[in-house]
Amino acid sequence: MRLQWLLAMLLAAALIVAGCGGGDGGSSDASKPALTVSAAASLKKAFTAYGKELEDAEAKFSFAGSDELAAQIQQGVKPDVFAAANTKLPDQLYDKGLVEKPTVFAGNRLVLAVPADGSTMSSLEDIEKDGVAVAVGSKSVPIGSYTRTVLDKLPASRRRAVLANVRSEEPDVAGIVGKLTQGAVDAGFVYISDVRGTGGKLRAIELPDDLQPSVAYGAAVVKGAKQPEQAKAFIDGLVSGPGQEALKEAGLEPPPSG
Repeated sequence: MRLQWLLAMLLAAALIVAGCGGGDGGSSDASKPALTVSAAASLKKAFTAYGKELEDAEAKFSFAGSDELAAQIQQGVKPDVFAAANTKLPDQLYDKGLVEKPTVFAGNRLVLAVPADGSTMSSLEDIEKDGVAVAVGSKSVPIGSYTRTVLDKLPASRRRAVLANVRSEEPDVAGIVGKLTQGAVDAGFVYISDVRGTGGKLRAIELPDDLQPSVAYGAAVVKGAKQPEQAKAFIDGLVSGPGQEALKEAGLEPPPSG
């Protein structure tokens, strides 16, 4: 009898816990459909804020390098929304019939970031000096591609000097920010929104206009999505709605013209 009583009590406790339901910190709303969003790491602050404003869905985010997320979709993973830090990857998935027609929804600006305290760097020339440790994105991720666009515009000798100082190639922009805030490197190429998102830990060194790449973000509804209507509404809100305001607050810019 004692064993039966103990089992009954354990079962009751389990039912109570299940009934409390919770998800992330108990804040999930079971009455709303779950909207899964795979997004570039540089969108984390904006999308997290935007997700809290959704009325018709409970957003679940996966943030990583855009190339990694695109590869997952090609391998059969089906989030509802894919948002990349470029337009190339969404367009490639569209050409393969894996997503609906992409929408360009934001822009950004590339900067050279340095620690706010202690760094005396003030220009791109400073990272060409011997002994400077620089972090960049890997070639396959948008931040890495944009960085190489900048470097390719430099004279060959200056480009070689910068590349000789690269100590880390990160899979997403969050990795570069991490290396900088931890003091592992002296400088790194990131987006202006990432600098603003550190709460003053990093300082941005603006790049000359003639070196600045055109940074555009694209998003698309993934074909086979479980919540296609909510996915479309999510993207619409990035263009005109609470998502647009969240992007602005996070330091992102309107899509580049032309």
